[in-house]
Amino acid sequence: MPVADPGTPDARSPIRYLWWVARVQKWPLLVGIGLAILWWLAQALVPAALGRAIDALADGRTNVLVEWSAAIFGLGVIQAVTGVLRHRFAVLTWLGASYRTVQVTTRQATRLGATLPKRLSTGEVVSVGNSDIAHIGNAMEILLRGTGAFVAVATVTVILLSTSPPLGLVVLIGVPLMVGAVGPLLRPLHNRQHAQRDLQGDLATRASDIVGGLRVLRGIGGEELFSARYREESQKVRRAGVRVASVESALEGAQILLPGVLIAAVTWLGAHFALDGRISPGQLVAFYAYAAFLIAPLRTLTEAADRVTKGHVAARRVCRILSLDPEIQGGTATLPADAASDVLRDGESGVTVRPGRLTALVTAVPEEAAAITDRLGRYAPGEVTLGGVSLDELPIDEVRRHILVADNAARLFTGRLRDELDVRGTATDDDVRLALHAACADDIVESLPDGLDAHVAEAGREFSGGQQQRLRLARALAADPDVLVLIEPTSAVDAHTEARIADRIGAARAGRTTLVCTTSPLVLDRADLVLFVEDGKVRAEGAHRELLQAEPGYSATVTRGEG
Repeated sequence: MPVADPGTPDARSPIRYLWWVARVQKWPLLVGIGLAILWWLAQALVPAALGRAIDALADGRTNVLVEWSAAIFGLGVIQAVTGVLRHRFAVLTWLGASYRTVQVTTRQATRLGATLPKRLSTGEVVSVGNSDIAHIGNAMEILLRGTGAFVAVATVTVILLSTSPPLGLVVLIGVPLMVGAVGPLLRPLHNRQHAQRDLQGDLATRASDIVGGLRVLRGIGGEELFSARYREESQKVRRAGVRVASVESALEGAQILLPGVLIAAVTWLGAHFALDGRISPGQLVAFYAYAAFLIAPLRTLTEAADRVTKGHVAARRVCRILSLDPEIQGGTATLPADAASDVLRDGESGVTVRPGRLTALVTAVPEEAAAITDRLGRYAPGEVTLGGVSLDELPIDEVRRHILVADNAARLFTGRLRDELDVRGTATDDDVRLALHAACADDIVESLPDGLDAHVAEAGREFSGGQQQRLRLARALAADPDVLVLIEPTSAVDAHTEARIADRIGAARAGRTTLVCTTSPLVLDRADLVLFVEDGKVRAEGAHRELLQAEPGYSATVTRGEG
């Protein structure tokens, strides 16, 4: 079922975050707790009703026996109904907590943008989706059963106190002692789980790096070295897991041993009281039934301590992500209607992208092009204006809506190819086909059995490097932004395809503002204007053939790129 927008979480501490998760789904949680209490109480009252029925049978009171038998049947019906409903609300609470965490972390990742990979490793982010959301969901789900278990133990204690004060006192004193005995295990469990999660995040990062660079590793023969490093880190995770398991095994043992000791004491006292005639046969049977019943709620209470501890550790990692702020903050100004198609200028380098023209940018050092495009796209601070309005005064969303920077680090995602190419959902089929034609990617789609309805695998791994680059270019063209910045859009294709793309980009972007960062003579020769940047400043501008003759630095850069 769809989960509503969760709003802004309180990420100042793990406890506050868990409290926020509980608060935003308070009604399913409260209804589930109510059903859990009824479910546990229906079970807790069965031994008392059974004892009364046995006493009625011993005294020969048939009508009373029938009444208590009916009461036992009614309690069974209540257990069945509330048990099913409680489970449904428990699952709803688990899913709500888990997927609200997915929502807020995904929204935060989108808000952080390029800041996220700079501040956190891939493995640390991946581990949130792999395990932390489940632990947060478990922490919420256990509130239902844990609250009901506490009420059930309290009810049984009251019944035992009213029937036999010594037995009631044993339970009343024993339960806090049992919980207190588990307490010393929670802190080392908390610390060891936190250390293991950090190591798991590092290992996931290492695995991601190896998979992403596997082709390079095979080319340079580095598989054994990285395999040894991965094996070393995986052993660290294993040893950390063993340390966690040692505490968890002690906790699991305590969940059985401590309730067992308490129940054995209650049973032993109850048997002696029955022999002394201080309680009736029915009460003795009830005490034995209570002894068996108490195992479940007492174990649930110790399980609650374990799950809440794991949820706290998971919430700490989520809070670490939610507490980050983007490096680039947006303003509150509004861009005039006609400014989006005006001049885009980088004051630091002097690069000026004129409206309605195909401009090419050549830099002596590739890093200079990356720095300029980062400033033009507002991914790095800079003195950039669009139509005379400074980009740092505009909201980030508005900048992204008007200026699109497409580089070769962009990924293809899993899903239908049609949706992958039209990420904004506004392009018609004709728009998509025109974008594919301009990127010389029609043959890719035609070769797929399902065409645009074909399923794209993770990272588009079924496509070659050149095919991926052409599909990324088609996606950028289909978005049709006011200003499109392309970074080396033809670096992975052959010369024949590159020439066709160079011819078609200008036609596809006619009337729109386009900047292409490249050293390809085929593309440069078709640009309306070429800018040459050296040492971070524009040194020359003009047509490609003119600059080849007039600017030695430009000629050396382009010739090196051609060679």
